[in-house]
Amino acid sequence: MTMTEGTNVAKHRAGWRPDKLREQREAHGLTLEKAGERLREVAEQAKLRGIPAANPQTLWQHEQGEVYPGPHYRRAYCLLYRATEPDLGFRTALPGEETSSFKLTPADDRINGSHVLAVERAIHRITPGSDEADHLGLQQRIIDAWKRRHTGGDPHRPSIILVGGFAGSGKTELARFFVQLTGWPLLDKDPLTRPLVERLLVALGGDPHDRHSDLYREQVRPVEYDCLMQSALANMRCGISSVLSAPFISEMTDAEWMQRLVNRAGSLGVDVFPVWVRCDEESMREYITFRSAARDAWKLQRWDEYMGTVDLDLRPAVPHLVVDNRLGTAISLADQARQAIGAMYS
Repeated sequence: MTMTEGTNVAKHRAGWRPDKLREQREAHGLTLEKAGERLREVAEQAKLRGIPAANPQTLWQHEQGEVYPGPHYRRAYCLLYRATEPDLGFRTALPGEETSSFKLTPADDRINGSHVLAVERAIHRITPGSDEADHLGLQQRIIDAWKRRHTGGDPHRPSIILVGGFAGSGKTELARFFVQLTGWPLLDKDPLTRPLVERLLVALGGDPHDRHSDLYREQVRPVEYDCLMQSALANMRCGISSVLSAPFISEMTDAEWMQRLVNRAGSLGVDVFPVWVRCDEESMREYITFRSAARDAWKLQRWDEYMGTVDLDLRPAVPHLVVDNRLGTAISLADQARQAIGAMYS
């Protein structure tokens, strides 16, 4: 039994209404067995990590309030019922969070245009993080790139989107979503540099999974980010837009570093958009636990110590944009948009 699916945890989830989950299933005319089959199908189609077993007993426990669904189950439920977590009774809505979901009756997305609505709802999670930030400009560029992807032509200059945030904030998922809409290449720091970082740490006498010591911070991290930014620069020189995913904590809070990037990109005719992913402690811990990455072991074993180094109110020191992913709100909307796009292009 996991931390996110334990009985004791379940009984104390703020705002949890398991009866609403049962109401949704019955409104769709599904038995527990059929709902389980559909859950597995939508999870596989969406390529979610951790396909839920979704046996009738587990679904019954969710609906009876005995077990709180883990993140893979909650994402699959939202896709199956085309709803948000508050709609399904998993939690109370955040202030200002839109909870009007797709209608229960399935409809053809290619006819009613709900794929456009789903994408726009997800993109609207990008909000100004500072007065000078042009959130509407980035929203429009992503939408235009998505719409023009199959017709050709883009009136905008190439763009570099830096998606940053603390570990487990959901930045990689959101970066992938931007890539799926725009067709721009994804430069994700971890898969791009991990082999180099691990070999370098071992060569220096360290632990290959170290991401917290002075050795990593002072001798390895600068090389890691240099590799990432050199890759981005290569794309910029070709006039190719890119989406970069990394914490960028030191970089986005360093006004001089960001200005140098903006200046260099500008000299190549490329615009830079820093995007900060906002998240809460509970969700970050849930995401980190679920992905079970070796590099996160230190954080999980010393969680309180790690959180002592995390300022949830931290924001970039430059004009930037914000995606509010507290309680997984932005990821849930991105899942539904992906599902709608899949229906459109199937």
